[in-house]
Amino acid sequence: MEILLDEYYKQNLHVNGYVERKVQLENHTSYQIYGITLSGKTTLVKQYLLTCKKSSYIYIDCRDIRIDKEALNRLLPRYCHHNGIEIVVFDNYNDAIMLPPVKQLLITTERPIADLAMERISLMPLDYEEFLAYEMKYDSTALNHFLQLGGLPIMQTLAHENRHLYIQQALQARLSSMEFTVLLFIAHSSTSKLSTFTMYEKLKIEQKVSKDMLYTSVASLQAKQYLFHLSKWHHERAVKKSYICDIAVRNALTHQKNFRLLFENLIFLELNKRGRTLYYSEKIDFYIPSQQRIVLCMPFSSDEVLFKIIEQIEEFIITQGVTHVKVVTMSSSGALQHPFVDVEMLPFSEWAIIEGE
Repeated sequence: MEILLDEYYKQNLHVNGYVERKVQLENHTSYQIYGITLSGKTTLVKQYLLTCKKSSYIYIDCRDIRIDKEALNRLLPRYCHHNGIEIVVFDNYNDAIMLPPVKQLLITTERPIADLAMERISLMPLDYEEFLAYEMKYDSTALNHFLQLGGLPIMQTLAHENRHLYIQQALQARLSSMEFTVLLFIAHSSTSKLSTFTMYEKLKIEQKVSKDMLYTSVASLQAKQYLFHLSKWHHERAVKKSYICDIAVRNALTHQKNFRLLFENLIFLELNKRGRTLYYSEKIDFYIPSQQRIVLCMPFSSDEVLFKIIEQIEEFIITQGVTHVKVVTMSSSGALQHPFVDVEMLPFSEWAIIEGE
């Protein structure tokens, strides 16, 4: 095991074409960085280490099958002390590994570990503003690229013909068989409203399914942020809407092209990454009660269609005291005159930047 520690300590780390994220790591602060596979956790940590003195850190990927965990737990504290190592990184952390007493610990996981006294960072895939850092021009082509590539940074480096297969293989490597089945089922669904019971009823026709395992897998996917559920306003028992962690993941799991659903998923992710508390309601995609605001997803809207929608949700607007309605489109912009609420239509490329301010 000491030979392996020497190998880790002497290895030269490499990061190709790093583009800064909104998340930054600070010196002398220990972090547990969690998020879905391919969200950029490893790259973020390696880039930070490259700003540190090489002799001050050791990077260990816990997936290495050569690691003897008992020997590592016994030898690592002494090894760090002997070599003056101040920073230890456990990438893809395994909780059977004990944390040594050093100045800074960095661990990456898919889900947060509750009993670790570290600052937590949830690293989601790129939002649209982060994605733009990869683009040469901020014109209409940028949004088209985002719809194709999604927010997984690795997609920027993969050939077009390899992207979907790469994501499929990464998901199958990191998720259980049932977790992968759940994501696959949701990706193929023609609606975002999908209860776990309905999923069970449909899946058991095609394959042998354990109901307990299915419910456990859905909860696990939520905890690891591969899957999000959105409740209906004032109807907690109503069927929740389901959204997948990144549109590239959805695209990799199905060839079905329900653009309205994809666009809604994209807007949900932008709102969720900003920490908004969201709900849906009848004819309302997203309601943000803390801001008395509604967000509607209408990729190919017109003034006539929008006017009808506002008429249909007028009672909700009045009773809930909504003051703003943002209508997110692909390219249309404009405003609608209404006696009770400000209604503004914005292209996604503008709305996503404003939403992040």
